[in-house]
Amino acid sequence: MDQQTSPIQVTHATFEQLFEQYWKRMYAFAVKITTEKEDAKEIVQDIFKSLWERREALDIQDAERYLLRSVKLKTMEYIRNKSTRQRHHDVILNTAQSEYEDQQVELKELNGKIRALIESLPKQCKNVFKMSRDEGLTNKEIARLLFISERAVEYHISKALATLRLALNRIN
Repeated sequence: MDQQTSPIQVTHATFEQLFEQYWKRMYAFAVKITTEKEDAKEIVQDIFKSLWERREALDIQDAERYLLRSVKLKTMEYIRNKSTRQRHHDVILNTAQSEYEDQQVELKELNGKIRALIESLPKQCKNVFKMSRDEGLTNKEIARLLFISERAVEYHISKALATLRLALNRIN
């Protein structure tokens, strides 16, 4: 379309003509700036979609200028948004990594404290608790192996848990 002095009426036929005449140039420009073919296609598609949706309200004097300016602005917006998304992604990734590492350190420290507390339990209480928690034995199996009653096993486990709970509450 040549430069016109009166506004262009965007009809279905005019729209098709504009698309056929300018989409390759618009796409080439968008690819050059974005370096991403799919993103460039989407940018050009968005511009033509917007043109069609706003066709009745637009006052276009020079179609070529309007479309090429639109693709320039849209690609600049794409670059700005991509940069912003990347910065946000980096911040989230770094924060998550840092929090994960902090949690891992805290978990190791807590596990160390728990192990030390378990080791400080009386001998029989410690043995029963370790057999229950570390080895996964049932109360019945522990009672049979240690030649004590199941009730005694329950007592030692309860005593160990109460001691650990009390000590951990003092730590925190």
